[in-house]
Amino acid sequence: MHIPRSPTGRGRFAAAAVATTICACVIGGPAHAPVRAPAPARSPASGPADVPADGPAPADAAPALDWSPCEEAPGFDCATAKAPLDHRRPAGPTVDLAVIRRPATGPGPRLGTLFFNPGGPGGAGTEALPQWYELFPEELRQRFDIASWDPRGAGRSTSVRCFPTAEAAYRWLERIPFGFPVGERQTEAWVDAYAELGRLCEQRDARLLRYVSTADTARDLDRLRQAVGDEQLSFLGVSYGSFLGATYANLFPGKVRAMVLDGNIDPKAWVDGGPTAQPRLSTFLREGVDLGSAATLRQFLDHCGRAAADRCAFSAGSPAATRAKFGTLMLRLQEHPQGSWTYARTVTTVLSGLYAVDPGWYDLAWALEDLWDRRPPQEPAAPEGPLPYPAFEQIDAIRCSESPNPRDPRRFPELAEFGYGRAGDLGRAVAWASEPCATWPATAAAAYTGPWNRPTANPVLVVNTRYDPATPYQGALAMTRQLARARLLTVDGYGHSSVVNPSLCVDDYERRYLVDGVLPPEGAVCGQDVRPFSEARPRGGVRTGGGGTAGGAGGVAEGVADGVVGGVTDGAAEGAVGVLADGAAEGLVGGVAEGAPAGVSAGDGASSEGGGR
Repeated sequence: MHIPRSPTGRGRFAAAAVATTICACVIGGPAHAPVRAPAPARSPASGPADVPADGPAPADAAPALDWSPCEEAPGFDCATAKAPLDHRRPAGPTVDLAVIRRPATGPGPRLGTLFFNPGGPGGAGTEALPQWYELFPEELRQRFDIASWDPRGAGRSTSVRCFPTAEAAYRWLERIPFGFPVGERQTEAWVDAYAELGRLCEQRDARLLRYVSTADTARDLDRLRQAVGDEQLSFLGVSYGSFLGATYANLFPGKVRAMVLDGNIDPKAWVDGGPTAQPRLSTFLREGVDLGSAATLRQFLDHCGRAAADRCAFSAGSPAATRAKFGTLMLRLQEHPQGSWTYARTVTTVLSGLYAVDPGWYDLAWALEDLWDRRPPQEPAAPEGPLPYPAFEQIDAIRCSESPNPRDPRRFPELAEFGYGRAGDLGRAVAWASEPCATWPATAAAAYTGPWNRPTANPVLVVNTRYDPATPYQGALAMTRQLARARLLTVDGYGHSSVVNPSLCVDDYERRYLVDGVLPPEGAVCGQDVRPFSEARPRGGVRTGGGGTAGGAGGVAEGVADGVVGGVTDGAAEGAVGVLADGAAEGLVGGVAEGAPAGVSAGDGASSEGGGR
């Protein structure tokens, strides 16, 4: 989702929606000799493996799609599809699904429709697809209709809206601390506000809240597949979209033609026993987001320290000196905020800045250097006209209904210190990101909790950067192990997904796979097109060529703040400096500091096969 500008600053909404993963798209290019997988079949025979866990879809499942030109996206077609509110009762109430497509351009025979989910949860595909369409490799645009939709509960589809107006939603946002709470007074304000949010949402549409789970959306996706006339699904899912893809692949394994999952969630850690379970750790701590983001932060600081100041404004001349400088700044802001730039706001800024190497890391370095010099960082001007509805509650509605979290808000200060103990300053933000679920009023009526290893008609391609701050590399390893037929393509680089951090190598592998069914060789590794701080960059400068980011990179940076990121301390006992502790296996595993929540062991929350419970 995109962060609306506001008079109080775009970061204000980013802080409130810090648990959101990024809404963006990707596809992906050459390296080693490819290994040929079975060509994706066009007309598989259906059988028992195609029957969803809660029974088959009705025979008339395909909705009608009355395509017409989109008013706000020239060159795209829009439609509204109907789907049952409860797929177990197909004759009951319905929801609307806003759908968008760009027809295949040719030349070459059309291969069907490639469905794209931009993440979230609740990312609006009707907004994301027009913004990212040109980044899809040309052959995919030629051979596929490329389509997306707003998942139920979000965007222009039947959506969760807990406030009567955008103004009312922003007034509510002004009540909560920026980013996460610090101290007893802010903690009380935060907890009370999110408890009230749950009550407001329940009052406005309690029934809808029970039917916005990923499983509901996966069943909607299968109806859309049928509506466009495809025998099998071609799919690209980014970030949370990886979990949607895994859910679809196990509900409808015989319907998988080709599926790319970029920036991966560990499915078992996400569901962790189902929506009514009582886990010790919150969703993002189970996923190891604090550890993965810590590794990314360490890389940011080390690369910055090796660069000259005209390439990384925050450089102190060496990696060690730059990490120490960052730690000193965090400690200083805890004691002495700089106007509106509090400790928590700065942590939130670091959260968002780690997603995109270019221009995000450059911009983050400038912001940190401004704070170091006691200047307020530059902020985008507020746009003219009315503010859009922020829709932050749509994130919670989906996530909280299916991914279990501790139900006692009093646990979260303790979890925040646990996150801090193993992941530094940013670990606190990661822990607090799940607190809204503690008082969320609804659980999913038909969540899917596994199994995750049902054999699919064709193999799945899993893609992940080694240093991803929102969906750690360990999540991709878990996804590859848990799916019955999957191949991992590793990106030796940084940031959240190949969408925001492009690689021609990834592009080529994904193109071959989606068009011809050719998998990368086992163990294939791709590099990224742009390396961190590889050139001098004036403040606000944007590359003018290469990597598919020119012209669009700024939009990426503006949208990436919808995410969860963390950091880790060097020695964590002397105060948070946001640097990965040496020997912590590059942020993929980590010990637990003294004073961690009772019953939580060093193995908890590191994206383990057992879900971290």
